[in-house]
Amino acid sequence: MPEVFEHEIRVGWGDCDPARIVYTARLPWFALDAINAFWEHVSGGQGWFQMEMDQNIGTPFVHMSMDFRHPVTPRHLLMCKVWPTGLGNTSVRFSVQGWQDGTLCFAGAFVSVFVTASTFQKSQPPKSLVELLTPYIIPDGLAHKRPR
Repeated sequence: MPEVFEHEIRVGWGDCDPARIVYTARLPWFALDAINAFWEHVSGGQGWFQMEMDQNIGTPFVHMSMDFRHPVTPRHLLMCKVWPTGLGNTSVRFSVQGWQDGTLCFAGAFVSVFVTASTFQKSQPPKSLVELLTPYIIPDGLAHKRPR
């Protein structure tokens, strides 16, 4: 089974609302930050900015969904677990889970399409990206069975 990538986020006081929990809108931001960190991890430092500017590859999102399970606070590190669940002809699907102190706080599904950045036209992912992503894919049916 492929290894799940983990990205650590230090939640700050400024991320919180008057109820002393993280603003709802920050949770997708944390998940997207974790996906970008995954890209950097698998490609040796090439995140979205480098893909766009240096390789002319864009990956705009076409779908996001999240389930909120437990409040996130600055009390503990937020550990975001990221893995691709599928790779289509022009798209990639990711799962992200946010954990604090052994508790699942959120789980989300994210889909982006590959585009030629300069023209914003849908395209197939380059073979090099397919080769980078393939070893990390855990299909949707197996994703819920991942250990904490």
